[in-house]
Amino acid sequence: MTARLLSLNIGASEPNPAKSVGVTGIGKKPVGSATLRAPGPKHGGLGSGVVGDFIADVKHHGGDQQAVYAYAREELDAWQERLGRELADGVFGENLTTTGLEVDGALLGERWAVGDEVVLEVCGPRVPCATFQARMGERGWVKRFTEVGNTGAYLSVVTGGEVRPGDAIEVVSRPGHGVDVRMAFRAFMGDLEAARQVLAADALAGADAEELREMVESRTR
Repeated sequence: MTARLLSLNIGASEPNPAKSVGVTGIGKKPVGSATLRAPGPKHGGLGSGVVGDFIADVKHHGGDQQAVYAYAREELDAWQERLGRELADGVFGENLTTTGLEVDGALLGERWAVGDEVVLEVCGPRVPCATFQARMGERGWVKRFTEVGNTGAYLSVVTGGEVRPGDAIEVVSRPGHGVDVRMAFRAFMGDLEAARQVLAADALAGADAEELREMVESRTR
């Protein structure tokens, strides 16, 4: 089965009582096309890597290492079964709803070609927050999501351009370290052995690597 972009989703500003910023762009809706570009740094950059997509909490979201968020339709279908309710494409706040692609098994540093122009690089997992909890309206949602551990992937934009639903997605390169999105998520959630493996593989960059290193050091003093 060819991996494809099933739905391309962007968010507009809407009220958010769950955080002090007061607004959010998590409520993403499908669009027919969009331009992807590197947004620059998290602080002082353009926010989302998807032109027209709104990000409010720029302290925790957006920037080059979280430019685009992808989630597999197959995982949304699994959550539909668990929750007993329909989940539309974009409901988790993902920009790219994929099909036929092992998003959570992707290796950090893996690159995807999307359509004819765009190249994206897998940077890390999504960490669930209060805004996600409020959007889903499910009791104990963050805990349940964390226990399953399939978070989807944040991506950087290596080569920008236009993408559309139906575009093919091809994995064009993979690093040899074996650190996938699931392992990185376990590391950020406090799994010390996973954190050591992620750091030893040098699979994270910048602030994410520093945060993980500080966690390991604080736990091993």
